[in-house]
Amino acid sequence: MTYRRAVIPALVGSLLITLLLWGAAESAQALQPRGIPHVFDAGVVSELRMWLRPWTYHRSAALLAGGPEDVVADRSADLDRGAYADLYTTAMRIRFVAVFAFFLAGALLLIRRIPPTQGRTPATVLGLWAWAPMAGVLAVTVSAPWEIASGGHVGFGLLPRLASVSVSSGSATVPAGLLTALVTVLVARATAEGAEPSPRRTVAPRAARLAASAGTAVIALSLVVLSYPSVAAWIQTSFDGRGRLSEPGALLRVWLLLGSWTGPTTIPIGDGPLYRVADALMLVVVWWALRLLPGLLTRTTAPAMALGGVCATVLALSVGRTVHLAFDDPFPVRGPVSLITHLDVGVPAALPFGAIAGLTALVTLRLAGGRDTGEASEPVADSGEPVADTARTEE
Repeated sequence: MTYRRAVIPALVGSLLITLLLWGAAESAQALQPRGIPHVFDAGVVSELRMWLRPWTYHRSAALLAGGPEDVVADRSADLDRGAYADLYTTAMRIRFVAVFAFFLAGALLLIRRIPPTQGRTPATVLGLWAWAPMAGVLAVTVSAPWEIASGGHVGFGLLPRLASVSVSSGSATVPAGLLTALVTVLVARATAEGAEPSPRRTVAPRAARLAASAGTAVIALSLVVLSYPSVAAWIQTSFDGRGRLSEPGALLRVWLLLGSWTGPTTIPIGDGPLYRVADALMLVVVWWALRLLPGLLTRTTAPAMALGGVCATVLALSVGRTVHLAFDDPFPVRGPVSLITHLDVGVPAALPFGAIAGLTALVTLRLAGGRDTGEASEPVADSGEPVADTARTEE
């Protein structure tokens, strides 16, 4: 799909997710009345407030929902007026502009390289859905300095507070991203009508498997090695010093660890192997996504493979977190709100490791002789379902 055709659905999707987050955050005021927890479950109301806190312009709603220590400081009376309030408003403005820009950049590349035609529609939807939480994380991180400054005490624990803000993008991006992905794909299919078809290309099976294995090994480095309790503890505590930038351990842990920083003693006896099965399932999802990615792309370029690796990692994290929650004994029954709340855990680390995994897969693919052959696969029907001999094409 040409950029001229791809920019329209990308703009629609970026505007939609920005409006959804802004509208949801404005509704946070409705969760403040004292009678709300008596009408709805108090835990659900608390989780919804945490969803919306990073996106609300109203400082009182952010303080009520909680969040980073700089947001819930005791100086709340001072934070609601003067320069502090102006800094918080500036942070929110930057945040919404940033989420629009980041989602636009990712959506434009995804729609360009994985157009929702020729049997690629499910992959396009999943890619856009996975990119939404990442766009939220990047937007919150970019605007974090202004939010931290609005809380005062900037000179103490800057990096730990930056890490705390980076992981507080909120789970609102998950449902908002799903709706945005569906609408964006519908618009993209409409703009793709009459365009020159982009058939799926053949990829050598052995090269594709080697590339997927190499990329998965990069994800395993973070999920298994760096997230091992003793290694994660070393990352957290090995940096010692003084000054504003003396505590990078918390920030590194946020952006390097895909797994949960827990040891065997923190989970029930007998559930350890089940948690490892969840981690193995994450690696399987990443491997399968990287295995299919070269055949889905119209061209296997470095930016497309890097973005595809990030989206594959985010999707794998969602699958892994869902399985993990099934083993949590303290909360055997979870509603959709509680489930979605935990789906964005580990998303920041998916950016560096997902991008490296995608680029590693691309290099391995080229070294293994898996370059695009230029031979189109068998044609597909207008409905998007492939016709005969697609098994050979995908392999």
